[in-house]
Amino acid sequence: MKPFNLFPYDSKIDFMRMRWASIAIAALLVLTSIGAILYHTFPGGRFEPMGTFNYAIDFTGGAAVELRTERPASVERVRQRLADAGFDSAQVQTLGTSSELIVRLQPSAADTAQATEASGMQSIGERVRTALGTEWGEVSVLRSEQVGAQVGSELAAQGIWALIFVIVGFLVYISFRFEFKFALAATLTTMHDVILVLGWFAISRHDFDLTVLAGVLSVLGFSINDTIVVFDRIRDNFRGMRASPVEVLNVSINQTLSRTVITSFAAFLTVLALYLYGGGSLRGMAEAQLIGVVIGTFSTIFLACPLLLKFGVSKQDLLPKARDEEALARRP
Repeated sequence: MKPFNLFPYDSKIDFMRMRWASIAIAALLVLTSIGAILYHTFPGGRFEPMGTFNYAIDFTGGAAVELRTERPASVERVRQRLADAGFDSAQVQTLGTSSELIVRLQPSAADTAQATEASGMQSIGERVRTALGTEWGEVSVLRSEQVGAQVGSELAAQGIWALIFVIVGFLVYISFRFEFKFALAATLTTMHDVILVLGWFAISRHDFDLTVLAGVLSVLGFSINDTIVVFDRIRDNFRGMRASPVEVLNVSINQTLSRTVITSFAAFLTVLALYLYGGGSLRGMAEAQLIGVVIGTFSTIFLACPLLLKFGVSKQDLLPKARDEEALARRP
């Protein structure tokens, strides 16, 4: 497997020497992200829970219409045609090709269209199709659905509970498989990654929909998996090396460095392809994953082990509690 060793197995890079700088940079990024989230949650001192992110209709409510045109369409021109027809806040994205589009209408426009439909006139999908005319040939409606504001708020609450459930689950599982110090370090590292991804969406104001939430949850899995690989090597090295905790952590990071970088690079290329060619409906998820892969790699190498060292990990933490004295007497 030597061709896959980007870094020699016995590298001597002193990562622990940079631990204070790593923790300081991570803390600064986290504070910046939280500040951005709070800035949009309390604009002008007023509490606006739906202002935290630029929520799409999945959370705010509204309507979504998927269309297929006979010829490739211009997103800007489609948006202009819809604005001329009274859909001022319409969001238009492509779905893989420029001949397949999704039109999202904010609650006000969707409610007006729903009232029009109830009065016996055209459905919202038909109204959008009529507004586009024949500039791009025949236009067909593939899907038309509406999301109420109540459903949107329920989805937002369920998303928050999903994040909490996953993080608590990680804490319990890693405490059972390793020790509480390992679980706490891994959980804080994972929360660091998630907060930075959320902070990016708060700062950039890019659409935050269910696919972005799925991307954030996948960042949780990717980050914790990378960290657990390093922690598993730390456990083995603690039990087999005559060395201080700093030396053990350094050796463990160096031994898994090639695996961490190669895995992250492969994941990054995969998600980059999804971002470039997956169409507008998947772009938010891919964007969250791209940022998560980069940040997760940084935190695995530079943050997880410094936190573990900060919590005072030692060989005693990894020996069976019932046989501590006997085992310590036999082991190096």
